[in-house]
Amino acid sequence: MSINRAKVIEIINKIADRIEENKLYLTELDAVIGDGDHGLNMSKGFHAVREKLKEDAGNNIGDILKKTGMTLVSNVGGASGPLYGTAFMKAGLEAGSKEEIDVIDFEKMLTAALDGIKMRGKAVLEDKTMVDAIEPALYALSKAIQLGLSSKEALKEAVDAAYKGVEHTKAIIARKGRASYLAERSIGHQDAGATSSALIFKTIYEEINV
Repeated sequence: MSINRAKVIEIINKIADRIEENKLYLTELDAVIGDGDHGLNMSKGFHAVREKLKEDAGNNIGDILKKTGMTLVSNVGGASGPLYGTAFMKAGLEAGSKEEIDVIDFEKMLTAALDGIKMRGKAVLEDKTMVDAIEPALYALSKAIQLGLSSKEALKEAVDAAYKGVEHTKAIIARKGRASYLAERSIGHQDAGATSSALIFKTIYEEINV
């Protein structure tokens, strides 16, 4: 796996498409235990990202990701904007001036992104947030790399772990955000942020393996 800046932009645009396709689904999930605006806000944010990258994508992969993050912070309401924005900006800082990245770079970028999300949102595993999809995905990716799996296989492991994490959010009590006000009544409901994170992982995997 080695992807250049043009492919990174293509992947981000595909993520925008995937979010748009699922905006009502994400909003429905969020309406049950959250603010009911996750899908619509994410769709608005990634539409703005698409337009921003048309105007100025920057000179390298780090620039692309940092511009994506800043645009999300500026255009996505609620907690999602700062959290996803921080994730992309931290990943961009890790990517730096690279013109191409491989699966090892992606692992480092994802680690930085997750650290940023945890720092910004003060969330950990089992809080019923996007962390419950991202952290298992990162663990699975790292383990697959250590075992010597191919990039394709490692990314598939990450996607599968993300979706298992999404499923697990149904079984746990929300401890962050509006959903936390419901306490035990949040059990049985899937977290929208974890779901959008899994959709992003799936898109990355599909686009790299086209």
